[in-house]
Amino acid sequence: MKMEKASLFIICFLCVIVFCNGIETPQFTVIHTESDFEVRLYRDSSWMSAPVREMSFEKATKLGFHRLFQYIQGANLNNSRILMTSPVLTSIVPGAGPLHSSAYFVRFYLPLKFQKNPPLPLPELKLQPDAWASHCIAVRKFSGFARDHNVIKEAEKLGVSLSRTKWANSTSSESNYAYSIAQYSPPFQFKRRVNEVWVDLDGSKAEGCHYNSLAAY
Repeated sequence: MKMEKASLFIICFLCVIVFCNGIETPQFTVIHTESDFEVRLYRDSSWMSAPVREMSFEKATKLGFHRLFQYIQGANLNNSRILMTSPVLTSIVPGAGPLHSSAYFVRFYLPLKFQKNPPLPLPELKLQPDAWASHCIAVRKFSGFARDHNVIKEAEKLGVSLSRTKWANSTSSESNYAYSIAQYSPPFQFKRRVNEVWVDLDGSKAEGCHYNSLAAY
């Protein structure tokens, strides 16, 4: 069973990165850039989320994504097959898991076709639709593999960078997540890997966190 889960995870990432050119990603506008991070305004979006109670970030991501992979392969009430999107997003909720460890939400961004009416997942998958209102996110890129030992360090680096700028007091108090890790590269890619740390910003405090005429990505 463990081997099957690992295989599905690798196959899905293979599809995302190698075969599925032009896959959809959440739309955003870059409104501020620093040397080691940028602030993006993300548009309203719909995701499918897999809650996971686990000690390990890595294990939680794999377990949650396995359920999401079943969902997009047709394990939904419409029997719809859903095209892959990117990135795989894992949000960390401190103190919500066993023994006061972290709990996680592993998320799949729904393609434009399903943004307004996502197919309902089969109940046994224990997934939940997740609608995001437009908001700003501070983003720091990092390379290598996203592991248990380095994701916290990368998030701390983003926090330090934010503290030295006008965004110091803009971390969202309404967010349920300390930070999220966005993974773009397949597990078998060893060079030029792309990951990001995301931290929600409070639109009432963050200058420029509203729609403007800048080009969206």
